Amino acid sequence: MQSRRKFIVTTTISAIGVSLISGFKSPLQLINEDDKLKKRAKKIHNKILTLDSHCDTPLTILNQNINMGVRNNTQKTGTKVDFPRMKEGGLDASFFAVFLGQGKRNDEANKKAKAKALNIFDAIHKSIKENPEQAELALTVKDAYRIEKSGKRAIYIGIENGYPIGKDIGNIEEFYNLGTRYITLCHSSNNDICDSSTDKKGSEHDGISSFGEQVVKEMNRLGIMVDVSHVSDKSFYDAIELSRIPVIASHSSARAICDHPRNMNDEMLRALATNGGVIQLCILNSYIKTQPPNPEREDAFKKLREKYNNYEDLTKEQQTEASKAWRQIDVDFPGVLADVSDAVDHIDHIVKVAGIDHVGIGTDFDGGGGISGFFDISEAGNVTYELVKRGYSKKDIEKIWSGNFMRVFKQAEEYAKQIQ
Repeated sequence: MQSRRKFIVTTTISAIGVSLISGFKSPLQLINEDDKLKKRAKKIHNKILTLDSHCDTPLTILNQNINMGVRNNTQKTGTKVDFPRMKEGGLDASFFAVFLGQGKRNDEANKKAKAKALNIFDAIHKSIKENPEQAELALTVKDAYRIEKSGKRAIYIGIENGYPIGKDIGNIEEFYNLGTRYITLCHSSNNDICDSSTDKKGSEHDGISSFGEQVVKEMNRLGIMVDVSHVSDKSFYDAIELSRIPVIASHSSARAICDHPRNMNDEMLRALATNGGVIQLCILNSYIKTQPPNPEREDAFKKLREKYNNYEDLTKEQQTEASKAWRQIDVDFPGVLADVSDAVDHIDHIVKVAGIDHVGIGTDFDGGGGISGFFDISEAGNVTYELVKRGYSKKDIEKIWSGNFMRVFKQAEEYAKQIQ
């Protein structure tokens, strides 16, 4: 028995010696190196300001009466964000979206859209007021850093789809006073402001409309960032030309990695870099990784859209039913989940094309976002770990998690002050 142990020890030592000579790393060495990377990633993640530039959590607050002050179970509720999970994932700040699907475009419909938007604003403000020890409304760049130091979550507000503006420019200032700091010009259909990247009817305005030009000008005046996620390629270039401050894409990905019209091609990425703007990586599965054909899933979603009028003009009860049915389709006909490595492939590509100063993260959680390893906000640290594994420095990671976005945000603030 003793000679056998001696043989094992000798063999192990020899193997280690061979591995050192050949450059091959033993499993033990790999485990130790991985532990060091994880510790470094955790240290960086906890030290820097982390910001998610887009989540649709207000929809879950309204439609499912989600209590933001308690940790909700993702599998039971389908929700991906609440204040405890933000803290668990080390996420310091988030932009909560006042989202409206595109409906009819007439005076009556515009009034209804505005009323619905105001209800969503109320829900956001209420969720923060009910949890004063966990979260605080943020309005300026400095607010995020101040609130982070207090141990609370900083909650900003953005509007996804300029639809509730209607035809009244005055609404923009009203929304600003309620906390709006960016507006996504449109959603999945054309509106009175601009053309969408996914409207089946095609171009209506050849980019941004004459009314949309007034909207962009007013947003600049107030210090509201111009968000080009969802817009058509022509609308994107128009926004860059019209806006006096750099633009943002609050939740978009790289088209070269995943060919979807919602994503940006390399020419757009280069133009965004020249503009000084930033693209915030969308963590929605079908924008991260091209999905294999899944006829049953596609048919189920098609029927759901038809049943609920493409999710337009729904009552609260219908919205709740539609959300539940949507989650059930994911259970019955699951797609192929991308993972964190797939997501960071997009960051690598954007950095290669546009540079490290022009990329960030906007999850689209509670609006469809979620991949393996980053399925809800409690797993935000896994992105930092993957970035560390790929050799990104602390400075680079800080830019990705908040620095680049906050730079544009600050430019918007400063421009508004200059022209007052």
